[in-house]
Amino acid sequence: MTDFDVLRVFCGPGGGYGNELGVVREGSVLPDREDRQAFAAELGFSETVFVDDPERGVLDIYTPTLRLPFAGHPCVGAAWLLDVPELVTEAGVVGARLDGEFSWIEALPEWAPPRTFRQYASPAEVDDLEVPPPGEWIYAWAWEDEAAGRIRARAFPGRGDGIDEDEATGAAALQLTARLGRALNIVQGTGSQILTAPQPHGWVEVGGRVFLERQPEPGHGLTGLPGLTGLPGLTR
Repeated sequence: MTDFDVLRVFCGPGGGYGNELGVVREGSVLPDREDRQAFAAELGFSETVFVDDPERGVLDIYTPTLRLPFAGHPCVGAAWLLDVPELVTEAGVVGARLDGEFSWIEALPEWAPPRTFRQYASPAEVDDLEVPPPGEWIYAWAWEDEAAGRIRARAFPGRGDGIDEDEATGAAALQLTARLGRALNIVQGTGSQILTAPQPHGWVEVGGRVFLERQPEPGHGLTGLPGLTGLPGLTR
């Protein structure tokens, strides 16, 4: 049996929306990368995190099809759940802090995988976009209020792994902040909110609200992987 939490990261002001994140707090139950990848694929969230050392904040991050050295919304969610001053990812050490209702991380833009940024003339144009065919990771955005730093955005990973649109993408927000050189207030997807702020020496802070959607229940897990039992009715 493998227990996991489900968080919603980058929720809107009322606590809705946000991007689902699976967190396996006891990463030692699935030590092999192949089993972790299979577990992440079966969960089907845009990312799943395995915590290898909760006191040091050591994380291992997976999409349904690949392992990531760094990702934004998994780190923001893990920072909230573990309440540690830093997180250790394959890309580097991520600063972490809690500030009222927001969980923040500090990272370097170059840690995030490359993607295509496309600016549109209005939020309505972004809203009207169709999901593009797989093959290119696209972050579509438009100014909602440039003077106030407010942006409307949507994200299309293009990996062909069932995640046609990513509801809230901290890594892309981090990279866009570095490009624009200013703090941003981003509404992404159906209503998720991401806040950012440039920091000295090229670092960028990314923050948002995190809510616990599901905690492990005794006797529940996932089928189809070594040592796992069934979890009835798992839905996204």
